[in-house]
Amino acid sequence: MRPWLISAGLAASVVASAAPGQSLIPLDPVAETSTETAGPDDSDQLSFQTDRFARMTVAVQVAGRGPYRFLVDTAADRTAISHQLASTLMLKRGGSARLHSISGTSSVGTAIIPSLELSRIRIESIHAPLLEGSRIGADGILGVDSLRSQRVSFDFKANLLTIVPGSSKLTAEDAGTIVVRGRRRNGRLLLTRASADGVPLTIVPDTGSQVSIGNAALRRSLERRGLLRPVGAMQLTGVTGAALPGQSFTIDRLEIGGIILSNLEIAFADVRTFGQLKLEKRPALLLGMNAIGAFERVSIDFANKKLRLKMPPGALAEKGHSR
Repeated sequence: MRPWLISAGLAASVVASAAPGQSLIPLDPVAETSTETAGPDDSDQLSFQTDRFARMTVAVQVAGRGPYRFLVDTAADRTAISHQLASTLMLKRGGSARLHSISGTSSVGTAIIPSLELSRIRIESIHAPLLEGSRIGADGILGVDSLRSQRVSFDFKANLLTIVPGSSKLTAEDAGTIVVRGRRRNGRLLLTRASADGVPLTIVPDTGSQVSIGNAALRRSLERRGLLRPVGAMQLTGVTGAALPGQSFTIDRLEIGGIILSNLEIAFADVRTFGQLKLEKRPALLLGMNAIGAFERVSIDFANKKLRLKMPPGALAEKGHSR
């Protein structure tokens, strides 16, 4: 049984290995093509690092000190901080908070972060849940409460995170960028223009997870069609220490807008995040880094409810060769 770590219990993220041979294939016709990008005067660029689980961390200043490494988690509704860093900085303790983890909801303590700075962006008075640093794998988690009015762009070729106010005007962008429109729920971006081996589903981009994780409704739909290829048993361990058993499978194709991801590994377990987002009754997927990292650039526009996907040059050459 493979042990898999849930990196950010706020969003019930997962860490595991990606399926071999995964590739990108644009469909024809493609989804709406973007011709816009943020102007340089509005953007903040930060270098990001990837940990051994392929998750992204960025350097932030906390209470005027640092830098410290925070995990960027687009499926976590709250920014969190480790017990260790809160103690080091002698942050004032707040009240309790409800933490949505893989096994349910629990009460945790909080610390009041007087200020958190990412380049020119400054966020004040954050009541952050306190988590164990060893379970986060970082000094803290940067959640959607700190990003919800922004456009967040990940350039995997340059290892750059660009944060732009959602109200900023846009200018010309590279060709080959696909725009997928969505909606927001509990601060997260939900995409419904998607399917897994022909099964319509809702996708939640989750940069805090190395592998994508599906709900029970998606598994049932795919099993009825005989479309799941088993990989093996696994176990999910969350930031609260709770563990859940599950199974890992590979699907032939995941379509998002006008793009196909082929040979994608998906984990299935009774993760409570889907219930929190009211997605437990219909097929849904937390889209992890084994899918997101296949693109050259990914932009999550929380303010305008859009996902922008820039395909790598090799994928563009395969246009029209979808199966």
